[in-house]
Amino acid sequence: MATAQLLYIENIISRQQDQVVQSLNFLMTVENLGFDKTVDILWAGEDGKWYTLAAKFHSMQGGGREYWMAGVQLNLSESEVLSGNIQCSVRYRVLGKEYWDSNHSKNYTSEADSGIKLAQGQLLQNIDIQANFQENQTTIPIKIAVDMVTHITKVAVHWTIDRWKTTHLTVCGSERIYWDKNQQSNARNPNQYKTQLWTGNVDAGDSYHLEYIISCEKQDGQMFWDNNQGHNYRFQRKELKVLVLNLHCYQESNQDEKLTTIAQAINELDADIICLQEVAEYWRDGEGDWESNTAKIINDRLPKPFYLHTDWSHLGFDKYREGVAILSRYPLINLQAKYVSDSHDIYSIHSRKVVFAQAYIPYIGLINVFSAHLSWVEDGFEGQFKQLDEWAADNHTNDVIATLLCGDFNVTAGSEGYGLVVDSQQYEDQFLKVNQQGIFDQVFKVHDAHWHDLLTDDYRIDYIFTNKDSQLSVSSARVIFTDDDGYGRVSDHCGYVMAFDLEGF
Repeated sequence: MATAQLLYIENIISRQQDQVVQSLNFLMTVENLGFDKTVDILWAGEDGKWYTLAAKFHSMQGGGREYWMAGVQLNLSESEVLSGNIQCSVRYRVLGKEYWDSNHSKNYTSEADSGIKLAQGQLLQNIDIQANFQENQTTIPIKIAVDMVTHITKVAVHWTIDRWKTTHLTVCGSERIYWDKNQQSNARNPNQYKTQLWTGNVDAGDSYHLEYIISCEKQDGQMFWDNNQGHNYRFQRKELKVLVLNLHCYQESNQDEKLTTIAQAINELDADIICLQEVAEYWRDGEGDWESNTAKIINDRLPKPFYLHTDWSHLGFDKYREGVAILSRYPLINLQAKYVSDSHDIYSIHSRKVVFAQAYIPYIGLINVFSAHLSWVEDGFEGQFKQLDEWAADNHTNDVIATLLCGDFNVTAGSEGYGLVVDSQQYEDQFLKVNQQGIFDQVFKVHDAHWHDLLTDDYRIDYIFTNKDSQLSVSSARVIFTDDDGYGRVSDHCGYVMAFDLEGF
């Protein structure tokens, strides 16, 4: 298969609220040669003027390839005419090189209102490829375009919601693509390309994950299959995204602006659970000042405020009630807060309180979340972690699918304090698991005697630890609030955002 390849063009003219609109859509596939890449459609209409249309990453295809899509709508007006017939090519730029699919230098063509045209050599194409369920979606519409020269007599979708332990079958119905000339008066040569659409609806119910492949049967009984280059087509519910950040207790310059930036990042990253440390509000003789609480301020600046659970431990920086917080997109239940330190003295920074809550994540299940800010090893980390561990174990009932210990643990990766977590053999470092699988295995799986040496350049002290029998699987982990990530510094700590799927999916 070529490095870049066009799969189909869709060219439709329709009326939308008394406005004549020409919609152009393109699906292409490229070989994944590098992270930093651009994919464009270069196209021209009947006036001969060329345009560059940027494509966006859509989903993984399999076989080391990716789907990219591009689309544009053109409105007919007194000053603007529609492009009508078009020609186009695909340009793919990566690692300082350019790759083209220009139909062997002849360009691809599509006549006005001709509907879906498969690229040369494409006999079958899944059209409405999606990767994620929409909110509350239970039915998945499937649309498959087939070149009629193949003489297909039956198309079916084979699907599973349990990793092929059981399989279901949905037989698709067929129809030729005809366009209503009364509604689309500018149509020329409708159905010229003799493309046939096969459509079906898969009833996914409330399943978390669904995979499917497509079978086609010809007139002569021969079968051929489309399994997305061995990757299968996949639908999945929204991942659970968890953000951890130490707020630095009102010590930042431009503090108010930075709190707004944090709220913006939570919204843009689509985070679900946020665990904050060094949450501060004015001391006011120990009575506090709720309106100045930094977790509350961040929450108030979200487009839709989250559920919030917070408590404080001690006097911080001689003028603040300093504590921890959990923000959640989903309702929080079983709220708890207590000291894990021997000291409960509100005037001592060695007094450390942790907050705990449970959240039911749709399609995933019940999770336990702790937001913690523990002391350094020399100031009581071992005893504090032991109390936290016992507290977590007491609340990890059979209906809980995962326990997350989140926050600033004040022990660097590979240090003595980190070793206490490893030696407990109860919790695993999720950032290390997804970013350094080889090192993770040596530390948490085989317990290499020299594992400390593997982490000498890892200076993290903020973590998400999950219990070893967790039913969540970390799929990605990203460092944010750095000098180079677009948000910039908001604290003396970086933030960490991690995404979780159900184990096995």
